[in-house]
Amino acid sequence: MRTSRVVAFSDLRDRLAATGAWLRDAVPLAELTTLRVGGPAMVADCPSTESLVATVRELDAAGIPLLLLAGGSNLLISDEGFNGVVVRIASQDVEIWEGHVVAEAGANWDAVVAATIAEGFGGLECLSGIPGSAGATPVQNVGAYGVEVASLLRRVHLLDRASGECRWVEPAELGFGYRTSILKHCDKAVVLAVEFALHQDGSSEPLRYRELAAALGAEEGETRPAADVRDAVLRLRAGKGMVLDPADHDTWSAGSFFTNPVVPDTRVAEVLEAVSAHVGADVAVPTWPVEGGVKFSAGWLIERAGFAKGFPGEDAPARLSTKHTLALTNRGSAAAADLLALAHTVRDGVAERFGIVLEPEPVTVGFEL
Repeated sequence: MRTSRVVAFSDLRDRLAATGAWLRDAVPLAELTTLRVGGPAMVADCPSTESLVATVRELDAAGIPLLLLAGGSNLLISDEGFNGVVVRIASQDVEIWEGHVVAEAGANWDAVVAATIAEGFGGLECLSGIPGSAGATPVQNVGAYGVEVASLLRRVHLLDRASGECRWVEPAELGFGYRTSILKHCDKAVVLAVEFALHQDGSSEPLRYRELAAALGAEEGETRPAADVRDAVLRLRAGKGMVLDPADHDTWSAGSFFTNPVVPDTRVAEVLEAVSAHVGADVAVPTWPVEGGVKFSAGWLIERAGFAKGFPGEDAPARLSTKHTLALTNRGSAAAADLLALAHTVRDGVAERFGIVLEPEPVTVGFEL
């Protein structure tokens, strides 16, 4: 049962009258997320950075809980919704000049990438096709095909919620790691804008991902025109159901639901022994050496644990993608509870067979995985 509201709609409308936000009541959050699940909430749409800052300051001063939402591509929200105010970041401005791009937090990320390439710059091409907003990219250090946001980021414009001040922050202050930063699972700051350095000659980042290099007929470490790399990345992502398409339920997802686990050096032998026991000693296990351990492929582990593409079957409202085992998908009628149950089943199955507990990549609201 939904709890009583923290504030009446009419009271909040009056509070936000001067912020430039547009307040809506009882908005189904399923309409604002790529998983297309989530119950109702009051939503304050903020069309500019100024309205975003003023709205967050006003809500914080009043002690009203808030949830920040932009592209909605990394959220799994409970069926009860959110008892507070969802602050929808809708600032869209993008400026590109002399090898730099500054994008406001609400700008569509893939549109930002496309605009930089159209202007003759390179660097962001491997991050093409990733759903969501520009402001979300540093939060979880978004990465794909061998490139991470941290490698090209120049600075991030943040609102400090404690002081109410806005300032530009250098990457060294953000504690970047694999799919994480100090901004993730933290409500102390709001990303207002991001700035990236670009390649002025239009070349790509060095190709570090074997699948992408092969698709381009290149060797790992080489570069190619950014536009060509973007096209190849979009084709590869589309083949895995990782480019949003309203008609394709394989894309009704949060992308990769689990991060690739990093196993400490002290446990690698134990895990490989478990893999051999369940899969076979002669099977090649995809791994990558990283600082302090070895990274395993979450998708490979999920499939070898017995969860094939499309699991648990055609009649299930929530299933693994039919194209990629790492994506949990809504087949059209799933509730958040269905996706949560599927995530539990997959995570527990991998842990039982291989001794690895997979970590979810999306932010959960209203429950914990």
